[in-house]
Amino acid sequence: MSQLGSVLITGAASGLGAAVAAAVREAGGRPLALDRVPVPDVPHEVVDLSDTRAAEQAVRRLVDGAGGTLDAVVTAAGTDRCGALVDVPGEEWDKVVMVNLLGTAAVVRASLPYLKQSGGKVVTVASTLGHRVFPDATAYCASKFGVVGFTRGLQSELKGEVGVTLLTPGGMHTAFFDDREEQYKPGPDAKLNRPEDVAATVLHVLTQPPGCEIKELVVASAWEGSWP
Repeated sequence: MSQLGSVLITGAASGLGAAVAAAVREAGGRPLALDRVPVPDVPHEVVDLSDTRAAEQAVRRLVDGAGGTLDAVVTAAGTDRCGALVDVPGEEWDKVVMVNLLGTAAVVRASLPYLKQSGGKVVTVASTLGHRVFPDATAYCASKFGVVGFTRGLQSELKGEVGVTLLTPGGMHTAFFDDREEQYKPGPDAKLNRPEDVAATVLHVLTQPPGCEIKELVVASAWEGSWP
């Protein structure tokens, strides 16, 4: 298994991102964080990923300030805005796509010069709703379908240079659902995965030896209702 080095994680202040950062640290790696709020005890930059140029600059500042080397990127940041297309204000709908898709692309773009030097890895985080659709989720589905297409294109583009994995997680016990209206929250009997368990699968991807690449990975509760 490969040793972990510096791993840049978006959305590292909470949820899956925080779980990945903890797993990286526990495995002897060095987490670096991007989030819209400070990330305690982790070298980080505070940035809104919907501002893609600012996100690119934040990546460079963070990596250069940490020694100029980077071994992996995990794009765990994500947001949502549920509702019918005609009911969701345009700027809120756009923000979902900007954070989830354009922010992902911006972070990867800025990271590639470092990753090509290290022969590193990228793990993008899609969703089961990047493969199928639900009503009142056009923004989220559009963004995550975009992440799927972006990642598969990146795999072809970077073959033999940088490892690229598409992670498709099902629902997790995180704060992601907290701000939703009740009708869009998982029910009281919903069986969701712990983010720590999903993070363990990310660690498995990151520690594969050179030349061994996990192209796509679906991690969901055995009772996941949105997969397949």
